[in-house]
Amino acid sequence: SVIVLHLHLITLTHSYTKSVKDPMVVERSNLLSMMKLSIKVLIQSSLSLGRTLDSEYPPLQQFFVVLEHCLKHGLKVRKTFIGQNKSIWAPLELIEKLCPESADISTSVRDMPGIKTGLGRARAWLHLALMQKKIADYMKELINRRELLGEFYEPGALIMEEEGAVIVGMLVGLNLIDANLCVKGEDLDSQVGVIDFSMYLKDPQATETTQDDSKMTAILDQKHYIEELNRHLSCTVTDLQAKMDSLEKTNSKLIEELTAATDRINALREEQEQLKQENAHILQTSQRKEEVTLQDSQLELETYRQTRQGLDEMYSVVWKQYKEEKRIRQLQKELELQIGLKQEMEVAMKLLEKDTHEKQDTLAALRQQLDQVKNLNLQMFNKAQESDRVAQKKEEDMERLEKKMIQMEAAMKELEQRCQNCCCCSLFRAGLESELSTEKEQRQNLQRELHREQDNSAELRTQLQQLQGLQMELLDLRQEKKQLQQLCEEQEQALQEMGLHLSQYIYIYIYIIDFTVTFDQFNASLLNKGHAWLKDDEATRCKQCQKEFSISRRKHHCRNCGDIYCNSCSSNELALPSYPRPVRVCDICHSLLLQRSSIRS
Repeated sequence: SVIVLHLHLITLTHSYTKSVKDPMVVERSNLLSMMKLSIKVLIQSSLSLGRTLDSEYPPLQQFFVVLEHCLKHGLKVRKTFIGQNKSIWAPLELIEKLCPESADISTSVRDMPGIKTGLGRARAWLHLALMQKKIADYMKELINRRELLGEFYEPGALIMEEEGAVIVGMLVGLNLIDANLCVKGEDLDSQVGVIDFSMYLKDPQATETTQDDSKMTAILDQKHYIEELNRHLSCTVTDLQAKMDSLEKTNSKLIEELTAATDRINALREEQEQLKQENAHILQTSQRKEEVTLQDSQLELETYRQTRQGLDEMYSVVWKQYKEEKRIRQLQKELELQIGLKQEMEVAMKLLEKDTHEKQDTLAALRQQLDQVKNLNLQMFNKAQESDRVAQKKEEDMERLEKKMIQMEAAMKELEQRCQNCCCCSLFRAGLESELSTEKEQRQNLQRELHREQDNSAELRTQLQQLQGLQMELLDLRQEKKQLQQLCEEQEQALQEMGLHLSQYIYIYIYIIDFTVTFDQFNASLLNKGHAWLKDDEATRCKQCQKEFSISRRKHHCRNCGDIYCNSCSSNELALPSYPRPVRVCDICHSLLLQRSSIRS
């Protein structure tokens, strides 16, 4: 029986412990229910009033008190040198990091001089967030980061549990409320947050009567507001009609001015198009002539290359015959070669003479075109000077008209003073009014003339800008002329050098007589090469140093053997019989050609 009683006591104690709840859970449920009541009463009262709420509105004050108690629930106590500190400002400061949009609220709260405690800053922050209608968004960001809230709240706090998410969902309904709260004048540090339950325990009949009275006051206020709006709208309609009439008149005047301006602009565009066509025609002719000269020069180069190849072939044939036949036959063949070379020289000289005559003709044509361009430039410069003179005259006329306008205004003022002094004389007043009307018409005419002259001056300025552009084109054409003259001079020099170069072919027989053993080796190497002009794609390395070509190491042809070398292996220059000027030669050909010249000397 003792054992049975003991077991019965154990079951009773277990059931009693289950029935007794945790005080933290009870506080959370009570705060959640109070938050629901405060938000409900606040929304209903604001909708019934239909106005913006002030800071003295009791339901709004109770809402802030309940929200403060919810934020303080489960808050950890921090120990400092002064004492214990328990404030909700520390967790609210985290919202500044989570939401950059709330930085303005936090900075404005910190800068307020009247607030000294953390609790006062937290209350001011809640007031500003409610006015911005973003208190629900900010609290949602704070509750989503519960790992950061562990530093400030205990594990069973309201914000750390599901009740905090429910409160955040209810705060979304406060976006319907318009609040106008003054934070600077209030004493937020010393306020005592006590929940007034009497507000939520009123009789329903009394609340209905107060609601009806508030609805009637709201309706009357709306009626008065609508009447004032109607008055303002009628005044604005009359003003807008008067403005519309004046704008129609100004639009008609502007349309007439636009038509005149468009006609002038079209005429100027036609003149500009004509000038552009003339310039384009001149440029096309000059480009065609340049292309013809370039084609001629390319043909000449090809002929020179062909002559060089023919000479090299003849040289190889003579060298083979030199080995096979005797010296007497070689001398006969040398004489025949000299005769053929003289004939080729005569033909080449005739071709050069023809080319020089053709180039002189082209130069004469280009000089004529340049003279024409100079004449056009002079004409355009004269037109620009004339337009400047006309603009100066018109500016002087503008100044005179402005002086006349000033004089007319002074006369108008004098006449108005006379009219005020002579109010009794009706006949004299009528005469003065007629004079004033005539003077007003003259003033309007003068203003129209001023506008016209201003338009003319603007057109003249545009013409001056166009003339400046034409002057710039003239400078460009002169530069092109200088470039063409330089090209012509260079081509003439090249022709002279080619004539001298062709005269040197008479002495080719010296190269056949003075050959020695060293020169035999050189010719054997050249015959093995075959004077083949290698392509850029066929060579990837330098033939002498075997270094790969790249962007920094460029490819260079030897003008004697035709192989491809780098810059260091082909930095020498020598005068060859097929080139009038010193050209690039590789190191091997340079040494062999120097040996040959020393043997000849």
